Amino acid sequence: MTDIWTRLKSETKPILLYGTGNGADKILDELERLKIKVSGVFASSGFVRDRIFRGFRVLSLAEAEELFGDFIALFSFGSNRPEVIENIKSIMQRHTLLAPEVPVCGGAIFNMDFAKKHKDKLEKAYSLLADEQSKKVFEQTTLFKLDGDISRLFACETPEDEAFNNIIRLKEGDSFLDLGAYNGDTVADFIKRVGKYSHITAVEPDKKSFAKLVRNTNGLNLRLINAAISESCGPIPFSFKSSRGSAADGDDLINSVTIDEICRETAFDYIKFDVEGKELEAICGGKKTIKKDRPKMLVSAYHKSDDYFSIPLTVIDLNPDYKIYMRHYPYVPAWDTNFYFI
Repeated sequence: MTDIWTRLKSETKPILLYGTGNGADKILDELERLKIKVSGVFASSGFVRDRIFRGFRVLSLAEAEELFGDFIALFSFGSNRPEVIENIKSIMQRHTLLAPEVPVCGGAIFNMDFAKKHKDKLEKAYSLLADEQSKKVFEQTTLFKLDGDISRLFACETPEDEAFNNIIRLKEGDSFLDLGAYNGDTVADFIKRVGKYSHITAVEPDKKSFAKLVRNTNGLNLRLINAAISESCGPIPFSFKSSRGSAADGDDLINSVTIDEICRETAFDYIKFDVEGKELEAICGGKKTIKKDRPKMLVSAYHKSDDYFSIPLTVIDLNPDYKIYMRHYPYVPAWDTNFYFI
């Protein structure tokens, strides 16, 4: 097959970006590197306004159609909002709409060269998956990363509840280690699912998000840690963005902790990893815990291109008794794709 970038090099129709922001910046950077011409940018109703993005006046869809007629549209942001998904499907009926995959946290782009280079590791990771739905998710999302065909994501998505009901199966009295707790939304979801819980520890590095976490969990019996999670304890570079996008490798410093340190005297039934591209480092900082306690784990699989093989291969090397599942919740692009270790 031909990957999306190769296809766009030979495209004769005008190429327009659908959306602005950080994702669009990354896509434009890669298109410019490959010397692929972009003819314009359009946005959804309510996001057009009178503004310029990277030298392009932001158009409405109607304006784009009037100016360019038929064109190739490149979806350039992320969303799971039902109205956005419906708009995506509507545009797909009128134009070719593709979604170039660019890594959330930097690194190599998952193109055909990347897939060929890591073919053996990808096949090994695929072989470890425990059920047919997991294999379907791996197949369809991998193909999506290569060709940008959004319909592949629709073909393999499942509701979030499916994973919790059929794979994680939380129960009353469970304990929870929340890595990347943000504003407390996943703590609230855990409590809603289990009712009475044993204990909860929530780790969130961003200062403003941590303040929201403190407010939103006021009155609950849990431990809150304002630190990054990593493979070792101590100060590390960090970028504070007051959002889910806060991540390591910035200009500021923050203290980091490890899973093994947190779990030195306390075991957890369930650990959630959503740490903006530092999932592998967090796993490496929890080697003793993963080997000894074998907690149930949900690990985000969409921040970096090599997450698809580095995460499952690292975990199974630490504890070969794990069963590995994979699910994609409704989202475009292939965000909210997770590994589950049971």
